[in-house]
Parts: sequence; C-alpha cells; structure tokens
Amino acid sequence: MNASMHDALEQAARQLQDAEALLVCAGAGMGVDSGLPDFRGSQGFWQAYPALRASGIVFHEIANPAAFEADPLLAWGFYGHRLQLYRNTVPHAGFGILRELAANMPGGVFVFTSNVDGQFQRAGFAEDRIVECHGSIHRLQCTRPCSDATWAADAFVPVIDAAACRLRSAPPTCPQCGALARPNILMFNDGAWITGRTDAQYARQQAWRQGVRKLVVVEIGAGVDIPSVRRMSEVQDAPIVRINPRAPQLGRHPGVAISLTGLEALSALQSLIYRKL
Repeated sequence: MNASMHDALEQAARQLQDAEALLVCAGAGMGVDSGLPDFRGSQGFWQAYPALRASGIVFHEIANPAAFEADPLLAWGFYGHRLQLYRNTVPHAGFGILRELAANMPGGVFVFTSNVDGQFQRAGFAEDRIVECHGSIHRLQCTRPCSDATWAADAFVPVIDAAACRLRSAPPTCPQCGALARPNILMFNDGAWITGRTDAQYARQQAWRQGVRKLVVVEIGAGVDIPSVRRMSEVQDAPIVRINPRAPQLGRHPGVAISLTGLEALSALQSLIYRKL
C-alpha cells in the first residue's frame, strides 16, 4: 500500500471514530466481494447470462416490464436465477465490519442501497434501517398492477434452465387477480413499479437523519451511470468516505477517496481503528 493510500485510510478512520452516526450508501460494487456478478457494460452482463448474449438481449431490455409481456418465462428465467443466486450468497465480511464500526455510535447506522439483493438484511442489518431505492427482488407485485399490494417472494422457488435462461416451473401469480407477478423492482421504462414499501423506507431514513448531528457517510461501489447512491451521499452535508476502485473522485465534496474494493478498504479501516483503541 502506498503512502497516499495509507494517509487516506488514516483520515477515514479518524472521521469514523469522531462520528455519532453512520450512513452506508452502497451500490452494485458492494456485492462483488461476495462473488455476485458485475453487470457493468454488455460484456459483463453477457458473461453472466450467455443465453441472452446469443439472442443479443442487453440488460436494459430484460430488466424491463416489457420483457414480462413479451416472454414471461425468459424474464422470469433471468429474475428467477438472480433470486436463487441472492438467496444462496453469503454476505462478505465487510458487512459485519460496517455493523461493528457503527456499534458504538449513539445514532447507529442506516443503509441506503440501490441493490435489490437483500444482502444487508442477510448480514444482520435491521429491516427498518434500510432504504432499497430500487426495490427488492425478495418482494413481488402484480404486473398489471391490480392494486398497490406487494408480498414476500418466499413461497416462490424457481426451477431454471440456466443454459437457456428460462423458467421451467410455474411463474408466480397475483393472489388478488391471478395475473402474472413480477419482482417489486424499479426496472427500465417502468411506470408500474409499486413504490409504497420504498416510500416508507425513505420516510424512516428522513426521520432518523433529522435526529443525527455528527454524521459520516461510507459509500461503497456506487456507480456514476445511474448515480442514485452518489446523490444520496452528496446531499448529506457530511464527510464522505468514498470507496470505489474505478471512480473514487469526490469532486467538490468533503471527505476521503479510497480506490480499493469494499472489503479491502473496510478491512484496512477496521485494523486501523482497533489499533488506535
């Protein structure tokens, strides 16, 4: 590790030790250390889903309500595979480090994430301290939709032909009207996403933020193409510890830029902080 990186980590460790509360802002890069695929660019997406490469289908075409109308078994082949993957993935050690870092902060921790994988819940973060700004794959809704209802996907156990990216079992249906169900996720060109659950999450975050005085933001793996997570980090009027191996630059925002993966940076911060205690 070079001297400038060590200095950045030292500064970030001091900010964490001085803070009264922690806001974790996490993008897709947070899951890479757990072995989850990186969909950045068509090549990364097609590497994970070669059947879609053969058909020339790109991410924004399959992650789209129109895909459930055009070919429900293909759409659920993609989302069913992801659902199984996220259910079987063990969150990496960085999740636990974040919980440890916040454990002694009076205001505790809140999570804002664009990830739909439910990994923060699996890692032990409280359900009422998480905003999933793009929804969750672990919730379903009606494709029509016939109402504002969403429900847990627990009872849906997809059987997938991974080679063809197609669902072989029966797709989930709406318990109210019997229409095809879909994940309660914000997709591309999506005017039917039911926002009630996410709206309530935002309201809880806002109430928590109003009671927090000395905040630090740890942002991990947040992209620049869809900057939902970066925007949340940057409107907090608080120092940002931006962890990103590709685009760590902070611009005019106060804080520290760390060009490491999430697990690398969090492990280094943990070592520095416990060495100082």
